Amino acid sequence: MKVDIQSLDARNQYKVMSSLVVPRPIALVSTMSPAGAHNAAPFSLFNMFGEDPPVVIIGLQDHWEDRKVKDTTINVVETGEFVVNLVDEDLAQAMNVCATDFPEGTNETEIAGLTLAPSEKIKPHRIVEAPASLECRRIAVLQIAPQRKLAIGEVVMVHVRDGLMDPETLRIDIQAYKPVGRLFASLYTRTRDQFEMKMDSYQEWLEKNGTS
Repeated sequence: MKVDIQSLDARNQYKVMSSLVVPRPIALVSTMSPAGAHNAAPFSLFNMFGEDPPVVIIGLQDHWEDRKVKDTTINVVETGEFVVNLVDEDLAQAMNVCATDFPEGTNETEIAGLTLAPSEKIKPHRIVEAPASLECRRIAVLQIAPQRKLAIGEVVMVHVRDGLMDPETLRIDIQAYKPVGRLFASLYTRTRDQFEMKMDSYQEWLEKNGTS
């Protein structure tokens, strides 16, 4: 089957892409308006894209119905700061509440029963219940379509729940972390089923394949 994706409208383009590129990590993004109002919204068009400097990218989209710009987008553009709060199984339901299309200016964290705490290096607060939070400063916001922007941020501080990360090796205990991934529509996935594949060096590959 071939899909001429450029011939589809925006909703169907999204349906095709979001159902194939899975699972995706979820960024529960907390921001603060210039006036000091708090906001939180989840985004699954999100991932890390570098380590020196550490960079994350979030796909920001206007509301489908009225094309109004979301509070998160406004705050990122106007303040240049945001926090990526990562989502685990315990945070999933509250994250889903934050996805509700509340009126402009609503503090979703209060409705979802979440706790905000001051960040170390930026003004927007982090969500205490998150297993990890990434304080970010805007590198750039790219307008790639009338209703779509890409926010590129540099991670300037990381908060990790006690017990998740080995302080010496900096490795995460994935069994304790229990992150949640987005599939499509209202489907999500847990990450409890894992398997390991070690990558061989070229010399190891030659030795295994009898060509050394």
